[in-house]
Amino acid sequence: MNWDRVEGNWRQLRGKFKEQWGVLTESQLEIVAGKRERLIGVLQESYGISKDEAERQVKEWENSEQRAAAFEQVLRRNGELV
Repeated sequence: MNWDRVEGNWRQLRGKFKEQWGVLTESQLEIVAGKRERLIGVLQESYGISKDEAERQVKEWENSEQRAAAFEQVLRRNGELV
């Protein structure tokens, strides 16, 4: 997944992250701001998990076809994908 695009479309995508990781607060989502490493750090802190586990969860999310389809839809809406 291209995290530069995630960052650029953060306002539209943050709800998808909230669906996946429901305990994240709006202020934590502001901190993440579409950056993968920040997401991993916030997940570690919020869920009390290791960095390896947080990375595994993010990777699983990245590979999810449902999430990929949602991401593609946002890109199409923004005219970034034809």
